[in-house]
Order: sequence, then structure tokens, then C-alpha cells
Amino acid sequence: MGVLKVVGFGPGSKDDMSIRAVKAIEDADLVMGYTTYVRILKEIFPDKEFKSTGMTHEVDRCKAALEEAKDKTVALVSSGDSGIYGMASITYQVASEMGSDVKIEVIPGITAASSAASLLGAPLTHDTALISLSNCLTPWDVIVKRLDAVSSADMVIALYNPRSNARPDVLSEAINIMSKYKSPSTPVGVARNIGRADQESWCTTLGELDCESIDMFCTLIVGNSKTFIEDGKMITPRGYTIQ
Repeated sequence: MGVLKVVGFGPGSKDDMSIRAVKAIEDADLVMGYTTYVRILKEIFPDKEFKSTGMTHEVDRCKAALEEAKDKTVALVSSGDSGIYGMASITYQVASEMGSDVKIEVIPGITAASSAASLLGAPLTHDTALISLSNCLTPWDVIVKRLDAVSSADMVIALYNPRSNARPDVLSEAINIMSKYKSPSTPVGVARNIGRADQESWCTTLGELDCESIDMFCTLIVGNSKTFIEDGKMITPRGYTIQ
């Protein structure tokens, strides 16, 4: 019997992949994933066999991966961490529904919040919430409740899937919710195309954030009441006393 390895390959560059993730992909008989992810990985692992499917075909992708893994080693890839907005949970769910006895191994990777934070400075040093603004799988009213709760708790917030052509207004709505509790001067960091040739990052404030400049290739980090910007870097103090 084969094995299905659910691999988080990080933001996109080989430099940001764990040794374990690289080995899992190199050792796999077949690499499967979302079309964009496969395109990225083909440049890094040109000799591997790949199969890809488009967005919204995650369940079918899992079923196909489990079938393939009956007699071979398959790497089912996700960007970032496979267990954070990745393919790990749906793989276990589909395997249970299918009654599959294929061995599943989850291999973590650097998630977007961590890689964005490294570009921006040190904004995640205290309690942090990760929230996706995509309402494709989560009702918007649930997202609103979560945003309201973590904003009222003065948490740093990392926003995934912040704005798309199909959802042009969700970020501005999210800003309105956060602004009930956070000052307009609250630092906000933006990282775009993390790990790729056109990677960029910048800092602004909640009151000055230009929503039109944000798309699905961005990860946003909204600070708490103690977060500050120093020499262009976004810093959230942990609370240490500096003598």
C-alpha cells in the first residue's frame, strides 16, 4: 500500500520549504494540487509527474489522490501550511467518507501569516488571530462575528483572502468592524506575492489602508493597541522590560 502525504510547501520558493517537505515531494511518485501550485512546483521539481485541478475541485482532488495512493506515494500539496486553510482537514474527511485505509501523513509548512510577518518586521509576537475574509465556505455573518470578537479582544489579526474581483467590498467591511475597537492609527502591514520574484511589502495604518491596492495575492496583518512602526518595520511588543 502507498501513502498520501499532505504537504505544505510554504509561500512558494524552495528556500522557504522545509527539508521534510522537499523530501516528500522528491520521493513522491505523483504530485497533485491546485493548478497554480503545480505551476510553481514544476519550476522547482521539473522531473516529477504532476496532476492538477482547478479551484473549487478540492473534494475531487482528494478523492483522486486517495485512489492514486492505494499503490504509490502521492504528495498532495498546499501552499503555506497544509493544516492552515490547506488540504489536511478535507483529506481526512474524504478518506473517512470513502472508508479509505490509505496512510495519511501531514507535513507542515510556513503559513502566509508567518512569512508575511518576517517581511514586515515582528508583528505577531503577541496573541494573534488568523481570519479568512473569503465567504466561499464560511458564511459572511460568521466571519463578521469572529472579526468583531478578536478586534474587541485587542488581538493582532492576520487576514487571508482579503479581497477579490468577486468580493470587492469585504475588506472595507472588515475595516469598519475592526475600527469599532481599533484606532485609525493602528499599524497595518501588507505582504504581496510572498516568496516570488515580484514580492513586495509595505506598512500603513488602518485609517489609511488603500483597499484598491489589495488583492488575493496579499496577506494583511493588523496590529493591536501596542503595535508600532519603527524604521519601516511593524513591531508588536511581547511585554519585556528593556533596561
